[in-house]
Amino acid sequence: VATTPYTRLCETKEIITVNGQFPGPTLYVNKGDTVIINAFNQGNYSLTIHWHGLKQPRNPWSDGTEFITMCGVPPGKNFTYTLQFTTEEGTIWYHAHSDWTRATVHGAIVIYPRMGTTYPFPKPDKEYVVVLGKFVSFTEIIFIFTIVLFLFIEIQ
Repeated sequence: VATTPYTRLCETKEIITVNGQFPGPTLYVNKGDTVIINAFNQGNYSLTIHWHGLKQPRNPWSDGTEFITMCGVPPGKNFTYTLQFTTEEGTIWYHAHSDWTRATVHGAIVIYPRMGTTYPFPKPDKEYVVVLGKFVSFTEIIFIFTIVLFLFIEIQ
């Protein structure tokens, strides 16, 4: 992961990306695979990557839940995740699990059936991966903060 200049909505921001991509790259695996990912943090903030929807029995140190199963990976350091796709099949996702970095560090994981087996339904003719996210401008952040502040004041 690294800090990358990114332009959207006529604004350029420094965001944290995976391999320079936003959203991050899609991972393609098969049920039963073990995947090793060496995440090197070249950004300016500590972070972890959580593999959302992936069960990690007997392997919690690769779950990526910051301050629960592991500490954040500091800038300039790395962490090697061991991902065991034992029961999962379908599409799940990964995301940073550290404060606001989850807004830009995320991507899909497509888990195909175990090698030598088939889908429990007819094989699709075509597949598309769609990752939804929102690129927020500074003006929108002020607007959202104002609404939240107004609601908070009204409730009191």
